[in-house]
Amino acid sequence: MSSPDIALSTDDSHARLARLSVVARQLLERARAAGASQCEVVCNEDAGLNVNVRMGEVETVEATRDRGVGITVYFGQRKGNASTADVREDSLAATVAQACAIARHTEEDPCAGLADAALMAQTLREFDSWHPAAFDADRAIDLALACEAAGRGVDARIGNSDGGAMSCSAALSVYANSHGFLGAERHTSYSLGCTLIAGSGEAMQRDGWYDVALAQGDLASPEAIGRKAAQRTLERLDPRQLPTGQVPVLFNAEMARSLVGGYIGAVSGGALYRRASFLLDSVGTRVFPGWFAIEEDPFLPRGFRSASFDSDGVATRRSMLVEDGIVQRYILGSYSARKLGLVTTANAGGVHNLQVKANAGDLASQIKAMRRGLLVTELMGQGVNAITGDYSRGAAGFWVEHGEIAYPVDGITIAGNLKDMFAAIETVGSDVDTRSHVRTGSILIGRMTVAGTG
Repeated sequence: MSSPDIALSTDDSHARLARLSVVARQLLERARAAGASQCEVVCNEDAGLNVNVRMGEVETVEATRDRGVGITVYFGQRKGNASTADVREDSLAATVAQACAIARHTEEDPCAGLADAALMAQTLREFDSWHPAAFDADRAIDLALACEAAGRGVDARIGNSDGGAMSCSAALSVYANSHGFLGAERHTSYSLGCTLIAGSGEAMQRDGWYDVALAQGDLASPEAIGRKAAQRTLERLDPRQLPTGQVPVLFNAEMARSLVGGYIGAVSGGALYRRASFLLDSVGTRVFPGWFAIEEDPFLPRGFRSASFDSDGVATRRSMLVEDGIVQRYILGSYSARKLGLVTTANAGGVHNLQVKANAGDLASQIKAMRRGLLVTELMGQGVNAITGDYSRGAAGFWVEHGEIAYPVDGITIAGNLKDMFAAIETVGSDVDTRSHVRTGSILIGRMTVAGTG
């Protein structure tokens, strides 16, 4: 096989996927010949270009090319795995031998093994996620410089920059197993953004903006991104602190994703079978308000996590995670499902595209309805206890009075318990941040503790 050079200017992806498929089948045959009762293989190739600029000068240009081949074998319920980047015959043979040797010396795990054959995906399709473009370092540099320059030119108070960045990538992967399943996937990604610094001395503030898309043409213009970064940076100048107290807290859409992430982590199989979740035995119970819902849609066109199958080869399906505020199911792959005595939900490798139901208007209307409270636009630290749900994170944002933003704030901590916070959600806005596979608008929580100056 040739070197893993995935050119974004020419589309030879089908030929490359075909070659990866040949390697996958060869490995399955070798594992079967070595006596493995089951086997699964992942082959991937990816390439990328990353450019960083600062203060109008190029800082770094990095091109990446990677290839990986991983094999997992099962001898009954003994498991072994090994990987290589070398697809020559002798290397593939050695990789299979290594995986088999590991399996023979591993303790039996009653939950080990492939997902059930009947659950394998039968219909394989793409979701408009492959958009290779003629893209070279010079063009990437031009876009990053234009983005930073647009932001720096907005206001004289923006005197410094943490830089602009442009990246593009293309990835191909094949998953195959001894049930006879073989599925191929491909996707591209493009991102552009900059971070600016306004003010001087101890009064300096930093903020930025970015966009990300599967197709280059879907990115916002560098000028629009730069101006947005400048606006956000300038709005943070002259921040104040707040007195300690309990107030409504509105997480903007970008920060609201972390709340959804906290929930997903709590209902994921690994946390559940380790008994390390504050939402143990929660299926069928009401965790959110009665109107609240989260839907998973693996089939979303140009979705960041769209897929016909999960990393076990199990067919994905559109379904509700939360409906009428009630937990409908957990997030399980085949292994965690067996550990819990349940059935996989086709989430080996994580969740696909999530949509949180909105019951309110945009951010401005939510600010107006809140009347008085804290708008959070930045979170710091990892202060979430997955076992108890206790939540405490550094934050910055804006104080709201009379339904309008009054002034920026920083140096504060917001605290609560995720279970209480979920139950206290009052609104989810229609201002969905589409730059992620978790699509949610801003989220208003009726009351949280804000720790400030006293």
